[in-house]
Amino acid sequence: MNTHPRLFRSLAPLALLALLAAPARADCYADYKAKQDDPLRLQYGVIQLPDSACGSIRQASAEVSARISRDGWQLLNVLSIFGPEGLDQRRESAGAYYLRY
Repeated sequence: MNTHPRLFRSLAPLALLALLAAPARADCYADYKAKQDDPLRLQYGVIQLPDSACGSIRQASAEVSARISRDGWQLLNVLSIFGPEGLDQRRESAGAYYLRY
């Protein structure tokens, strides 16, 4: 078998660079409160966010608001941003709005 050590040495830094340049993917979620008027209805929900909305409550709020507004909901506030470790404790409270949007 004829291996090319120079080829491997030159490709190794490129492979390492490609791995380092790949974005770190961590699941990100938010819990929120929303309302509808006439008649007044309140909602507590949990939503999965894209990486671009995980940096701040403001970014998360924009994402949540855009998604829930399609069904006539108005965002009141995003309570928190959390990882997968916080899902189970919120599942029951969110009910039908657990990962709905």
